Amino acid sequence: MKKVSELSILCGVEACAIVYGQYDPEPDVWPSPSEAHNVLRRFKSMPEMEQSKKMMNQEGFLKQRIAKVKEQLKKQQRENREYEITQLMYQSLTGNAGMYDVGKEELNDLAWLIDEKMKGIQERIDGFRRMMAPQMIAGNDDRIQTGGEEDKVMLEAIQRQSWLMEVMNNPPQEQQQPVYCFGNDLAMPYGDNNTPWSNALFL
Repeated sequence: MKKVSELSILCGVEACAIVYGQYDPEPDVWPSPSEAHNVLRRFKSMPEMEQSKKMMNQEGFLKQRIAKVKEQLKKQQRENREYEITQLMYQSLTGNAGMYDVGKEELNDLAWLIDEKMKGIQERIDGFRRMMAPQMIAGNDDRIQTGGEEDKVMLEAIQRQSWLMEVMNNPPQEQQQPVYCFGNDLAMPYGDNNTPWSNALFL
């Protein structure tokens, strides 16, 4: 009954509660039988569709909670999987882990993750280009004197990254399959870079 009272006060709505005990011949009524009767009368006067719009019994409430927990679990499993593949990528790049004992699913997930990282890098490069284009067109002398060296370094970095992206996206014609280098190891891809996460957790 206390919870119903708090709900009524916090939400500023009329509420009532009728609770039947297992061994009690009469139900407990809050706030009083007359007020509960008025609330029920108003509820019954509403259209049937409005009455059932947000109605929920205990079974429906539990099903809703279970579905929500399952969704949270699935999200957490996906984040854990992405973290594991990210660690594998960094360890491979630094030469701290070999690729010979890595399974096909892990390699496909790794290829997907690398592709996503490259897309993010390309988006940042495009953002820098859009940001710098108006400045270069304006040709402000003061800006060139105070920040010209920084802009030059940034532009060179963008050009290098752009060249790297072009090489990776347009391999030589005679090269049939791309080769990935992880530290001191070489690995042939098991699937297309555009293949989605092969793990069942990400379906």
